Amino acid sequence: MDAPKEIFLKDYKLPDYYFDTVHLSFLLDEEKTTVCAKISVVPRVNGVTSPLVLDGVDLKLVSVKVNGNEPKDGDYHVDSRHLTLTSLPSGNFILETVTEISPHKNTSLEGLYKSYGYFCTQCEAEGFRKITYFQDRPDVMSKYTCRIEANKSLYPVLLSNGNLIEQGDLEGGNHYAVWEDPFKKPCYLFALVAGAGMTLSQRFRVVKLH
Repeated sequence: MDAPKEIFLKDYKLPDYYFDTVHLSFLLDEEKTTVCAKISVVPRVNGVTSPLVLDGVDLKLVSVKVNGNEPKDGDYHVDSRHLTLTSLPSGNFILETVTEISPHKNTSLEGLYKSYGYFCTQCEAEGFRKITYFQDRPDVMSKYTCRIEANKSLYPVLLSNGNLIEQGDLEGGNHYAVWEDPFKKPCYLFALVAGAGMTLSQRFRVVKLH
């Protein structure tokens, strides 16, 4: 893996794109977790079509779409740390990605990992890039909606940031919960926990985290 690059304050530049809303969907599994992201992208300068560089570590890219269309091979590039998209629309657009991760193999305690039978996240300071391709920087503030699906008997409690707006049972023994955070936040404040036997205080800390 490439060594991380030091970033200095003197080199700071505003992002070329902002993310207005982020819709995440997790299908939690013992061997492979699928993460679908649907992001409303807003260019900082309207009409400017700079490349969009997304951070990503230990991810398997399954698909990527811009406004519902798959980009041509020459319009995106994936390496060990980034997904770079070029030939983008000149205005607002919708970016959709599907990635696969393996939380049970993640021993870094960053991103999404398994610990004592729980799915847990740790995104501060740069753990979100181990969940999905994203601008993993604190000056990109977005509103998040998170849908979590998992086996109900193994993971009866499904938590994320904000307010619980929907939940229910599914065929095959799974269930789901949808959480909506009405406040914009950087991605390092995103939280997800799935498991059993959680205390009230543990639930409170996850649900009220913004």
